[in-house]
Amino acid sequence: MNTIFFAIVVLAFTFAGWQQITWIPVNGELAPMEALSKAMVESAAGSVELALGLVGVMTLFLGLVKVAEAGGMLTVLARLIRPLMVRLFPDVPADHPAMGAMILNMSANALGLGNAATPFGIRAMQELDKLNPRRGTATDAMALFLAINTSSVTLLPTGVIALRAAAGSTDPAGILPTTLFATMGSTAAAIAAAQIYRRFSARPKQAAVSHTLPVERPDNEGAEEQLPAAARDGYPLWISLMALGAMAAIVPLTILYGKTISPWILPALMMGFLGFGVLRRVRIYEVFVEGAKEGFQVAIRIIPYLVAILVAVGMFRASGALETIVSWLGGWTTIVGLPAEALPMALMRPLSGSGAYGILASIINDPAIGPDSYTGYLVSTLQGSTETTFYVLAVYFGAVQVRRIRHTLAAALTADLTGLIFAIIACTYLYA
Repeated sequence: MNTIFFAIVVLAFTFAGWQQITWIPVNGELAPMEALSKAMVESAAGSVELALGLVGVMTLFLGLVKVAEAGGMLTVLARLIRPLMVRLFPDVPADHPAMGAMILNMSANALGLGNAATPFGIRAMQELDKLNPRRGTATDAMALFLAINTSSVTLLPTGVIALRAAAGSTDPAGILPTTLFATMGSTAAAIAAAQIYRRFSARPKQAAVSHTLPVERPDNEGAEEQLPAAARDGYPLWISLMALGAMAAIVPLTILYGKTISPWILPALMMGFLGFGVLRRVRIYEVFVEGAKEGFQVAIRIIPYLVAILVAVGMFRASGALETIVSWLGGWTTIVGLPAEALPMALMRPLSGSGAYGILASIINDPAIGPDSYTGYLVSTLQGSTETTFYVLAVYFGAVQVRRIRHTLAAALTADLTGLIFAIIACTYLYA
């Protein structure tokens, strides 16, 4: 991450510096270095505003996670897909809270609930860090989880569907099959890349995994009680297969009724969590408040990481480096199905979610392109099927103070590239 951060800043400074030397003053226009300075200040301020804006969302969903955990939902979910998760994360005990938190994060991503997925992911990273034998260095489980997180299978990209509908699309949910295809390919690539790259990445010395799990007392004080790790086995295979079949059945529903379903998701999520807590006799108000207290602390803790990455990205855009790269590559990428108009979207998506969202809106609202053209479908698919990789790494690793990320970035970028390729294939087949 140190190399990437410095490289982006150096590239931005070099581009802006060269333009400053050759710049001819024009009334009303900022000098290149002045524009770079302005972008630095605005990005730094914007990163703090973004972190503070996350406080409410994190508080809400961390409170819901606490209710779910107190009611045993995380354990139920972990047992449900235990056969798969145990194979993917052999270093994480099957009953550990990290399993349930990772599942909730992946589920929220699958439904296109980016804001809801973030608190779940942060909770998963906090739990994974409890198993970390070397604090400050990413474990194999952390690297794999974040690689999957940046590429996870998406069933319902709600935000993109809404934006396409607002742009006048006659088929706003038409990106559901292309998004599903692209994310299935990128997720498979993320898993394979994480498994391969870890062989070439120095790993922290692993402590022996105990066969017993500590159970924290409510006040986090005193000796730890021991709970046998085998006390809860996974559900029978046929139950897990039925659950996966039920998830698969959601796909045609999202294709047919995606626009109708999307407004119900967040309210239904909150109602479902609290209703589950009531059925399990959880004191939902007290437990919710206890979990929500973490929201503000987490948001404050990630501010320095957000400032670093968003300032670097802001400099990269303001310097003209992005525009120059697009002009260089546009002619070549068009040959392989990535139009020059869509290239800024492909380059910006891993760097800045808000920047990519703005590019998407400008493309599909352009009368010369529109939301239902090949380019419109492609950029919509990219927005719905790829993640803001650098933002995710900054937030999630920042939440647990991990600075040595090992092979995480390489695996995540491999997934991003694969998602781009699969998006081009799907959109070419369906809409070219």
